[in-house]
Amino acid sequence: MNVSFFATCLADNVYPNLAVNSVRLLEKLGCQVHFNPRQTCCGQPLANAGYHRDAKKSMRLQMDALLADAADYVVVPSGSCAFQLHEYPKLFEDDREYLPKATELAAKTRELTEFIVNVLGIGAVEAKLAGKAVYHPSCHMTRLLGVKEPPLQLLANVAGLELLSFKGQDKCCGFGGTFSVKLADLSGAMVAEKVDNIIASGADFLIGSHAGCLLNMEGRLRKIGHPLRVLHIADVLMSE
Repeated sequence: MNVSFFATCLADNVYPNLAVNSVRLLEKLGCQVHFNPRQTCCGQPLANAGYHRDAKKSMRLQMDALLADAADYVVVPSGSCAFQLHEYPKLFEDDREYLPKATELAAKTRELTEFIVNVLGIGAVEAKLAGKAVYHPSCHMTRLLGVKEPPLQLLANVAGLELLSFKGQDKCCGFGGTFSVKLADLSGAMVAEKVDNIIASGADFLIGSHAGCLLNMEGRLRKIGHPLRVLHIADVLMSE
């Protein structure tokens, strides 16, 4: 199956191994992966802040780049960015040139774990990681994109990994993109509560599917000097 891979800004600039492991994982599962270097930001930060005209500049570039390879699917290692691509048809409903592209891209786009489980039909990828872990379900991925079970199914089949639950597991970590900048004090209180609950679980690993949430929680962990390891699910699924 031909796949166009969208790395996302945070993977490109902060967690490059996340993108590398996502591509390696897709190739391991039999996909032919295309990466168009002309891809850019999905436009979510600007769109969420209300600057739709400016956001659409990068969105048009993104559509042209991700659709250039005529792949079967566009795969994204972030529920938040995947959801933003799904929003393109609404944003371009009055644009006769780009509405067909927006509709095509939205129909092809899948979050990484959703693609593996629901499209490829694979529930176990022969990964190994010894220890106890908690999984943080990011807000955009679960509440907006509606992807809840695929990451849990894949993690449940990682050899040696024990998944734990923790208090307030479904609560927001306080990141929210521009929310953490505009309402920094509130965001800081939210991530502090989240991290305290994670530490109380006794986990060795914190696993998530969104780099922004992981960046936020890892920042809090490092600030208080706690050694708990933070991993994107792509990193876990490529562990041996």
